[in-house]
Amino acid sequence: MGKKRFCILHSNDMHGDFLAEGKGGGKSVGGLALLSAYINKVRKEEKNVLYLIAGDMVQGSLIDSEYKGISTMGIMNYLAPDVVTLGNHEFDYGLAHLLFLEKVANFPVVNANLYIKPGNKRLMRPFVILEKDGFSILVTGIITEKVMDQIKGDNLIGSFVTLEEASNEVGRICNAYRTEDIDLTVLLTHIGLESDVELARLLKPDWGVDLIIGGHSHSIMEKPLEENGVIIVTAGTGTDQIGRLDIEVDDETNHIIGYQWRLVTVDDAMVTPDNELEGYIASFQSRVDNKYNSMLSKLTYKHTHPKREVETEIGNLFADALAEMLGCDLVLLASGSIRTNEIGPVVTLRDLMTCFPYNDMLTSFTVTGEQLRVIFATVMSPTNRNGEGECYQVNSKVRAVHDDRAGRLRELSLDGKPVNDDGQYTLVLQGYHSRNAGTYLGVTFEELSSIKAKVVSTSAREVLEEWLRDHQNVGRRVEGRLTFI
Repeated sequence: MGKKRFCILHSNDMHGDFLAEGKGGGKSVGGLALLSAYINKVRKEEKNVLYLIAGDMVQGSLIDSEYKGISTMGIMNYLAPDVVTLGNHEFDYGLAHLLFLEKVANFPVVNANLYIKPGNKRLMRPFVILEKDGFSILVTGIITEKVMDQIKGDNLIGSFVTLEEASNEVGRICNAYRTEDIDLTVLLTHIGLESDVELARLLKPDWGVDLIIGGHSHSIMEKPLEENGVIIVTAGTGTDQIGRLDIEVDDETNHIIGYQWRLVTVDDAMVTPDNELEGYIASFQSRVDNKYNSMLSKLTYKHTHPKREVETEIGNLFADALAEMLGCDLVLLASGSIRTNEIGPVVTLRDLMTCFPYNDMLTSFTVTGEQLRVIFATVMSPTNRNGEGECYQVNSKVRAVHDDRAGRLRELSLDGKPVNDDGQYTLVLQGYHSRNAGTYLGVTFEELSSIKAKVVSTSAREVLEEWLRDHQNVGRRVEGRLTFI
């Protein structure tokens, strides 16, 4: 059969980025209607095309959250991906709902390392073998360990979640189906780029994995990485771009013998939007607009959230709002729960729900100063600010300085006074982050709760909504609440 060429298109961390954005000069960039048009264009131009998605299709837009991902799956059916794998946000609406969404999808969803404990059966379809032009292509997937934080309360679900365990699951599938004469093996991951590299080192060459297509860290690459003979690619976040990998595969060696990769910007200079998909998305958008377009507040200026690893204007605004409403000393607001880069100056209910889609509870803990120092040393460390960790925004009382060169927390104060190790302070956390405090904060939930713990709100977003209604012409700047030297 010899050698054949394939074009692999890939996305990850799309997060409900359904609509195109204006970029000046009349140009529109991104959105699923343009993305669909580009995919359709390539499918017409090239003979052997695969479109693969490395997790996190859902969460991040009001269209998605209003319909709990059902709208997303319907929209994704228009794109007709060949295979997708799970990201951690696919679990945001609960495990049972995920299984429902999987049934709505007209495309295979693969995962090799999530198991139902009774009977030791895999939760999802572990792999797919695609037949293209006489070649057999095996696609399997694994998930980040963070997904277990989302469903850790479900005792029926277990996982081989460490990289070593996940690599062994990949090896198990590759070994079992080697007799199928697999010409190309693709691993879809949602573990972050650094972990992709670590995983590639663990894969035995005899397993025949040729390519890792990853997600989760939102990494933008200039060129593919190669590790242990495995090509590694990822495509940032959203739908402004798509990865394109043109490869040549040798049927004799069952390996990639040549490739070219690029990150393609998707705009209306390249393609005309897919009208059918555009209309389908608009049907959801109009219903959402009618329901949520009431105005909440007018800020003094547009607030931004360009990067979750640093202090931001939106982060300061929201953290201050929660601290004021709840009367606590400190708020640690997860940066990743802010899902848009900007908001305002006019803020509608729709804007708030799009920017802050996670409607989690809030819990107040009475903690010691010593515990606070551990928490800030953990969340401000460089190893946590690598795109894969959990970072936080804080209220205006807080001043924290981390010395990255020395690898230590240099300063932590509240209201201008140094935090006393023996003192007691009230700390508010979102439910997800309090439940997983041991992983993210360096202090376990039991340790946080040892003095006093109390649920102070069942809805963080409703607290923000009420604060915004009562506060007009307000604004926050970045002011050095969190400093890194």
